[in-house]
Amino acid sequence: MVFKRMMRAFGVGGPTVDTVLTNPNVRPGEVLSGEVRIAGGDHPAEIDHVTLALLTRVEVESGDNEYNTNMEFHKFSVGQRIMAQPHQNLSLPFQVPVPFECPLNVVGGMQLNGMQLGLRTELEVRGAVDPGDLDPIWVHPLPSQDAVLQAFGQMGFRFTKADNERGRIHGVPQQLPFYQEIEFYPPPQFAGRVKQVELTFVTTPGELHVILEADKRAGLLRSGGDAYGRFAVSHQQAVGTDWTATINQWMAQVSGSRW
Repeated sequence: MVFKRMMRAFGVGGPTVDTVLTNPNVRPGEVLSGEVRIAGGDHPAEIDHVTLALLTRVEVESGDNEYNTNMEFHKFSVGQRIMAQPHQNLSLPFQVPVPFECPLNVVGGMQLNGMQLGLRTELEVRGAVDPGDLDPIWVHPLPSQDAVLQAFGQMGFRFTKADNERGRIHGVPQQLPFYQEIEFYPPPQFAGRVKQVELTFVTTPGELHVILEADKRAGLLRSGGDAYGRFAVSHQQAVGTDWTATINQWMAQVSGSRW
């Protein structure tokens, strides 16, 4: 499947730019490949820089307010000081590495509600940057992440939404300035004591860090509030872990009186 975007970069008679992805489907740690195609216009034009950027929507808390903003989390130079002659066709191939911490927006073949991810082509001419439009990309889970997500499905958790939060999680090797939260309603056996559970992955080339947050319901003899669980395993270990048993045990602790 090929995504194209046509953009007139420099006004009437200027070059056009067409960014083509070989395949918009990718996993964290893999590579997005394609080419930036430049078609010369009616007059010569010198392009100072061609840059690709991965973007996503991030929720930002500022005082008592919250707002969403597009945030670049990886930039990659494709070319610089390129002269586009009239009616000349140029092709700039690229391979953009996708960070291991890249959020997911496709699970089990279904797009996650609330998640937007894309690749943007930025052109700089004479110091002015044209950010262009966003070509969607589809980031699927690694096998280690999928093992955890499948356990959530098998246990009867119901996905509600996913978003990115600006900030850092203490105690994990987080590199990006935000983290993804995938939110679920708990299965019936825990619904009376837990409102929802948020799942976050912090992924490195060698390890998968799984962070769970439960929003507990207050009761007559128990307090509400948040409870946390953290697990760190290699990717190979994650695939072989019985996550259904692990998460079920954690949920039992969270919903019991010991928390």
